[in-house]
Amino acid sequence: MAPTKKTKSKSGGAGAGPPQSAAGYPACLRSVSPSSVAISIHAKPGSRLATITDMNDDALGVQIDAPAKDGEANAALLDYISSVIGVKKRQVSIGSGSKSRDKVVIVEEVTLQTVFDALDRVLKGQ
Repeated sequence: MAPTKKTKSKSGGAGAGPPQSAAGYPACLRSVSPSSVAISIHAKPGSRLATITDMNDDALGVQIDAPAKDGEANAALLDYISSVIGVKKRQVSIGSGSKSRDKVVIVEEVTLQTVFDALDRVLKGQ
């Protein structure tokens, strides 16, 4: 008799909330080195104002008040993220996805807790 195939279940189980990383943070936030954090972002350029719309395991939803043209939205995104987290602009960069709505932004010299608290504060303030 052939062994059965092991498959990955896509559901988190009945009644389970959204899956989170081991430390209780959404999967869109992760440490990439002892002092840097990667944030998976789904950017929505061309909005009236810059704001965070939602935070889930897939990505942090961010509306950007700049058009997706000539890197304007990327610059506005980095500026907005640095102001929300409270770090200098030079500490925030795009790790991947500069031409896509789905990006990974790297924030240097911060802890995962600091980033989560800042983002959560903005979400709860809306």
